[in-house]
Amino acid sequence: MNVFILSSGRTGTVTFAAACKHIKGYSVGHEQNVCLTGEDRFSYPDNHIEVDNRLSWLLGRLDSRHNSSTFYVHLTRDPKNVYESFYRRRNRFRTIVNAYHEGILMRSDAVSQDSCKDLVHTIDANIKLFLKDKEECSVTVSLENIESDFFEFIRCIGAEIDEEKALKALHTAHNSSPGNRLVALVRSYGSYVRHRILRFPTPFK
Repeated sequence: MNVFILSSGRTGTVTFAAACKHIKGYSVGHEQNVCLTGEDRFSYPDNHIEVDNRLSWLLGRLDSRHNSSTFYVHLTRDPKNVYESFYRRRNRFRTIVNAYHEGILMRSDAVSQDSCKDLVHTIDANIKLFLKDKEECSVTVSLENIESDFFEFIRCIGAEIDEEKALKALHTAHNSSPGNRLVALVRSYGSYVRHRILRFPTPFK
């Protein structure tokens, strides 16, 4: 069985992936195929758990490739906390929220909280619609109830897990958005230099 964790992003995906690494009998990936195209984008080994918020933009193709023996998790968080987290990352180089603001909304002004809010509501609505007829092979996990919801997910897929190590992972924050704008700008500038000036390629996985 394959398991796909769908979300808008900024919902604790890295933390969720870290906890999943303690599930027995499954491999785990976080944005493992994100740079790939075509059929390679959806090529995962059997008994694999993939945590990739960008799959929420590719749901039709994901369903056509993995339409049996598949389980889905909708990983959620209070929408206000999600779009505020996106907003704090607005000055970083090459982010989903910038792509949405400029490419989908076709706006040329600075990224606003309204754009971030619209992004989050759009993705969550798409995931809910996708899972509407998949109640028997899906579950919602809320970051606010991560401990109980995570172990309900484990029960649903009938897996064994090292509970102590998983709990430790669930209570460790990863990839948090910087609250300090100067820190965000420094990180963004560093990314810009690596990819646009020094031309360091994005590694393929």
